Amino acid sequence: MVKIALDPAMYHSTLSVADEVRKAAELGYEYLELSPRGDFFSWHRYPTAGAAEVKAVKDALKETGVTMQTLVPVYNWSSPREDERQAAVRNWRRLLEIATELECPMVNSELSGDPSDPQHSDASFRRSMDELLPHVERYGLELNLEAHPCDFIELSDAAVDLVRGINKPFVNYLFCAPHAFHLSDGAGDVRRMIDYAGERLRHVHVADVFNHTINNGLRYIVNPPGADVRVHQHNEIGNGDVPWDEFFGALRDAAFDGVATVCIFGWNERADEIHRRMLERVQRELLSNHYP
Repeated sequence: MVKIALDPAMYHSTLSVADEVRKAAELGYEYLELSPRGDFFSWHRYPTAGAAEVKAVKDALKETGVTMQTLVPVYNWSSPREDERQAAVRNWRRLLEIATELECPMVNSELSGDPSDPQHSDASFRRSMDELLPHVERYGLELNLEAHPCDFIELSDAAVDLVRGINKPFVNYLFCAPHAFHLSDGAGDVRRMIDYAGERLRHVHVADVFNHTINNGLRYIVNPPGADVRVHQHNEIGNGDVPWDEFFGALRDAAFDGVATVCIFGWNERADEIHRRMLERVQRELLSNHYP
C-alpha cells in the first residue's frame, strides 16, 4: 500500500521537528519526510542534531504514532573537489546514524555534483558510493536517488540508468513531479518517465510546477536574460502544468506501492489548508479502488 508522507518544510521556521511530527498527525498524515533544516541537518553541513534533539523527536513519534519515513539530506558527495566530497561522506555517515536512531527506514537524496563537469562528478559519486553503501546496507536502510535541477545528471532516464547500474536492491529511484520539466527538457512526459523507471521507482514527490520552457521561456523571468539558473516551484496541484491524470494513472497502472510525499514550498500562510487538500487528493488517487 502507498505510504503518503508530509514534507513539513513550510513549518521549519515556526515549529521544532518534534512539533512538526505533531503537526503531521493533526493534519492526518501517518508518515513524515524530514527535509533539511538548520537545527537538525542542513544543506552541505554536518548534522547538528544531538542526543536530546533526537530523543525529543522519538518521543513525539511514539506519542502520535507517526512514522519518520525518510530523511532528505543534500550533501555534495559528487563534488569534483576531493575535500568537499570527503566532507560530504563524513556528513552522510552521521546522517545515517540519526536515521537509524529514529527508526527511519529510508533516506532520499540528490545526485549533486557539477553539471558543467559531469565526468569528474560521476567519478566522485562512485567513490562516495563505494564508501557509503556498506553503511546503508549494514543499517538496513533504503536509499532513493533523484536527479535534481543543477545536478551532474539532470534528466530522469539517465538517473534511472545510473540507479540500475549501482545494482543494489536497496538503492532505487525517486521521481519528483515538480521537477518534471527539468527532468525531460521541457517535454513533461511523466507517464513515459515513470514507465521507464519501472520497478526501480520507489518514491515520488507530489507538487505542481509551471513549465519553464513554454511561452518563449517566459513563464519565469530571469535577470539578466540567459542566466544559468534552474527555476522551478513546489505548488499545490492545479497551480502548474504537470499532467496529473498521466502522473497518477501511470502510478496506478504500475501498481506503485512506495512512498508519495506531499512537498509544497513557499505558501506558508496557507500551509494547513494546502496540506489537508493535498492529502485528500493523493488518498483519492492512490488509495481508493483504482488499482487492478
